Amino acid sequence: MTESPAQVRPLPDGVYVPTVAFFKDNDDIDLEATQRHAIHLAEAGVAGLVVHGSNGEAVHLSREERSLVIKTTRAALDQSDHHLMPLIAGCGAQSTRETIQLCRDAANAGANYAIILPPAYYGGLLNTSKIVQHFYDVADSSPIPVMIYNYPGACSGLDLSSDAILEIAKHPNVHGVKLTCGNTGKLARIVDGARPGFFVAGGSADFILQGLVVGGNGTIAGTANLVPRACVRICELFHAGELKEARRLQAIVAKADWIAIQTGFAGVKAALQHFEGYGGEPRKPCGLPSSEQMDMITNGFEEVMALEQSLV
Repeated sequence: MTESPAQVRPLPDGVYVPTVAFFKDNDDIDLEATQRHAIHLAEAGVAGLVVHGSNGEAVHLSREERSLVIKTTRAALDQSDHHLMPLIAGCGAQSTRETIQLCRDAANAGANYAIILPPAYYGGLLNTSKIVQHFYDVADSSPIPVMIYNYPGACSGLDLSSDAILEIAKHPNVHGVKLTCGNTGKLARIVDGARPGFFVAGGSADFILQGLVVGGNGTIAGTANLVPRACVRICELFHAGELKEARRLQAIVAKADWIAIQTGFAGVKAALQHFEGYGGEPRKPCGLPSSEQMDMITNGFEEVMALEQSLV
């Protein structure tokens, strides 16, 4: 193993937003919308941003476009006096070689951390020891700290156990994990078993409070694209000991998050377009929700959007 990079910027506790990707009518990256959204989220008080996550259509982007989005997001944060805000970039790929290359690209483009899904396309040929070694090899070569991304839905059902995650976490250049599996028992075990300073985040807005209760550091939640202040407020209320109000807000956010879970990143983009006036379409072959789904989105987000506006 290599030593972790010098002067690693620690991840502050709180809400991290896996941003959606924005495209123009001609299907090019919409740089203006990318910048606008990054600044909007930063001004709402989130702890950091994540690009090229599942919400960010990373699999729809070329290598060059990935770097462009990172550079654009970093520049927007720096120019709006949020130069200390961490920027995490999704760098997962099916080969160790490409994953390392994406980590290097991300570092060169201005990302502070890389977050990596385990390879799963050839899942039948990959046992736990091979997956652990993949993360070790990437962490050895990555110029920026690495985070683990456990999301069975994006990995053919592969769900890393707490034992496997804790084994990967022993590497000095692995600094955190995002658990989109929704398993708060796993989250509690990792909090207890990992070294001090290891960042443990839930991966959905419907269990922000639950993760904090068992010692998690925060959340990386797609619904925070729409309601960053509501998600931040749950964290604030928990740390202030106001659990009754935190539970009330968590219930409101969880109901909206269920709508987002059912409609995916396309639903989040459609909701952004409806409520904020920007969002646009996903890249093909994905598309916008049906009219019936849009009714579900607008009605399902009405309560949480009112909460969000009350916090402005």
